[in-house]
Amino acid sequence: MVHRIEAPRPDDAASVGRVQLTAWLQTYPNEDAGIDETWIREQRGSAVTTEGIAQWREFIDEAARHPERLFCRVVRSGAEITGVLCGRRDASVTLGPMYLLNEAQGQGIGGQLMGEFLLWADGAPVHLWVTEYNGRAIRFYERHGFQLTGERELWRDRLPNVRMASDLLRRPEAR
Repeated sequence: MVHRIEAPRPDDAASVGRVQLTAWLQTYPNEDAGIDETWIREQRGSAVTTEGIAQWREFIDEAARHPERLFCRVVRSGAEITGVLCGRRDASVTLGPMYLLNEAQGQGIGGQLMGEFLLWADGAPVHLWVTEYNGRAIRFYERHGFQLTGERELWRDRLPNVRMASDLLRRPEAR
């Protein structure tokens, strides 16, 4: 399957919401943390509701109007959206969300997405939160120059997240 990375269109909002919810269902269930499908749907099911889709549409519109401040790209596999990466530039640059459905992983598309995002960030320090037990994502971010900061949060009293920040000296394109 050929994957294309491109800026989303406002009418992609429902598909982006679906990717968000599906990625959570594929990635985050964890019996030890008390995170199951029901909890995920309670916390992230709004992504596919009328309100959630409207929020995505608003973000996509805003990113198109202010590309210097907001970044958003989707991965298209044929007609389907199978991934999304967004970020924002305020006092610092924040990466997130970044989701790739299982069928789009392991093909280099995540690295391509990250490359586009890091070009947009233009060397600024980047911060992100990642789920502590998502070792695959942590290793991915480490390969792209991020390090754990030691900061932790328990999102919604259940999901254990750790903070990562870019390390410009280790960034592959800086070598």
